[in-house]
Amino acid sequence: MNINGISNQTSTYAAYKSTEQKAAATETEGKQTEASAVYEPSKDAKKTDTVTTKQKNEAIISRLKADAEARTQQLQQLVQQMISKQGNAYGQANDMWKFLASGNFTVDAQTKAQAQADIAEDGYWGVKQTSERIFDFAKALSGGDMDKMKEMQAAFEKGFKQATKTWGKELPQISQDTRSAVNKLFEDFYAGNQKDTE
Repeated sequence: MNINGISNQTSTYAAYKSTEQKAAATETEGKQTEASAVYEPSKDAKKTDTVTTKQKNEAIISRLKADAEARTQQLQQLVQQMISKQGNAYGQANDMWKFLASGNFTVDAQTKAQAQADIAEDGYWGVKQTSERIFDFAKALSGGDMDKMKEMQAAFEKGFKQATKTWGKELPQISQDTRSAVNKLFEDFYAGNQKDTE
């Protein structure tokens, strides 16, 4: 082998290697150039986003207020209906002569027995079941939120007063006992939540 052959191969290899490196460098530069785009947001876009978000928040707040108002009204109506029905059941069971004298009702022994069973301690219109239904309904509407529960208790009291007005005089003792039981359930709920936060 001759020295010129080795030199030629070395220079050919070096030329090839140099060309290959330039091609790779050019390719890398091209890739870097493509990836070098910079995002520059306009100043107006931020204002639009803020206005849109504010409008969405106001719409959500309005919807939530309307929903809370509707649910409060619903609870008031429920309390008024339940207490009125409870009072009627009590009246049927314990004040039969008054109902008969008014001519609005004809009550047989079976109806009287059913009314007495309904208002018994474990009956559907008894203090325990009625107060639990009212409280459970309030808790479901409020989602257990402390402030909403206070609103529900106020709605219950308002409904009770409306039922008393509808009744025309003070509600029977069973209704008064139910009112006390409901308020005790609310107070127990508040006390339980206060312990959880401590």
